[in-house]
Amino acid sequence: MLRRSFAGGLVAALLAAPLTVPLAVPVAASAASVASASSPAATRNAITVIDDVGRTVTLPAPARRVISVAPHATELLYAAGGGAAMVGAVSYSDYPEAARALPRVGDNRSLDLERIVALKPDLIVVWRHGNADRQTAQLAALGIPLYFSEPKRLDDVAVSLDKLGRLLGTREQADRAAADYRQRIAALRARYSARPPVTVFLQIWDRPLTTLNGAQIVSDVLRLCGGRNVFAALQPVAPTVSDEAVLAADPEAIVATAQGATASDASLPSLERWRRWPSLAAVARGNLFAVDGDWLTRPTPRLALGAEQVCRDLETARERRR
Repeated sequence: MLRRSFAGGLVAALLAAPLTVPLAVPVAASAASVASASSPAATRNAITVIDDVGRTVTLPAPARRVISVAPHATELLYAAGGGAAMVGAVSYSDYPEAARALPRVGDNRSLDLERIVALKPDLIVVWRHGNADRQTAQLAALGIPLYFSEPKRLDDVAVSLDKLGRLLGTREQADRAAADYRQRIAALRARYSARPPVTVFLQIWDRPLTTLNGAQIVSDVLRLCGGRNVFAALQPVAPTVSDEAVLAADPEAIVATAQGATASDASLPSLERWRRWPSLAAVARGNLFAVDGDWLTRPTPRLALGAEQVCRDLETARERRR
């Protein structure tokens, strides 16, 4: 059975969290200053990367005890070869299967700081849209290096894998995962990006009716496939819209996310509701498509799976113009 999903807490996090980097988090809190204060040998072995919000993250050695406080970051860490180093994660960290067994340290609303300290991490991967300023400041106060994971564009996923592989000391596996992802995205771009545009309403939740704007990575998927997000210009990142606004936009296709929707024609009540308006272009042409929310809204290698499905769906929509 298909279940409606917050796509790993994405909607709740985007609606509740700030859109700026928490100013209370000093760079020194995530750059392991021990590297500069220790021996020359330790300094030579130090690993330094720039995270996704432009902060310098330095570790004296590859991370061996890692906590993720965002579901997508958990996936990225495993994909980059860090499974053996994972010691904790937040709710909705359910992929790969091994992630389900990790000790839980809270969710996007509240983190268990005592448990985090008890797990003795040497790296915590955070998400600025999914972790409140207060929570991030509390993590920074622990003195544990923080890496902000914030892939904004399709190509950023591979870059994230590269950086995490360096921090984990698993560059070979991370490079393989990044190369495979880049190849799949490049193939889709070559095949679909120049195709005639299809107007799309992206529905990620229906109570209230919620979409994503053009700044979110899912709109990058639509552009890759030759789609055009009819609500790209709205604010904030995850705006709520009315039925009337969708009817006025009259999209050629509606793409709805749902947990477990691995087939485009999956029966989904939140999609079927649109059949009340048979004159809506997406309904009249049969272009009501379902896609697994985790494939589409998590910026991880599985985003390539979601993109492949969306590209096929939009090509179907083009064929139905004839």
